[in-house]
Amino acid sequence: MRIILLILLLLAMAAVVYVLARGVMGMASGRDLTGEQSQKWMQRRVLFQAVAIVLVILILAIAGAHSSGQ
Repeated sequence: MRIILLILLLLAMAAVVYVLARGVMGMASGRDLTGEQSQKWMQRRVLFQAVAIVLVILILAIAGAHSSGQ
């Protein structure tokens, strides 16, 4: 179970980096005059960061339960 959560955490972290890079590149290109695309990329980044935080909490809870059970 911990391995699966670690893999999911790595995927969420990679998604955060990807979305952050896409958002920065979109802003730097100057094509998004209204800022709608930048806002969508920001929302996606926040979503992936929330997923990563939840996964970290789950991993820590499992590790804590595992260490106190010994």
